[in-house]
Amino acid sequence: MALLIIDECINCDVCEPECPNAAITQGEEIYEIDPNLCTECVGHFDTPQCMEVCPVDCILIDPENKETQEALQKKYQKMIG
Repeated sequence: MALLIIDECINCDVCEPECPNAAITQGEEIYEIDPNLCTECVGHFDTPQCMEVCPVDCILIDPENKETQEALQKKYQKMIG
C-alpha cells in the first residue's frame, strides 16, 4: 500500500526529507506521495518515517493503492536494482 497525504497537511516540510525513496514532493497545495515510489519504508525502516514525524497525522494508507508487504518488498528490490 502506498501512503497518501490528505488535505489536513500544513506544509510543515518535515516528511519530505524523511522519505528514503524520494516519494514525497511538494504539490500545488500540499505535499504529495508518488505511489510508484512509496514502499511504506519497507526495506529501509520498520515503520513509515513520514507517518512517524507528521505532527498532524495527515498521512494515511491510500485505499486506491493497496499492496501486500511482499509487493512492497518487491518494489523496493526493483528500485535498488
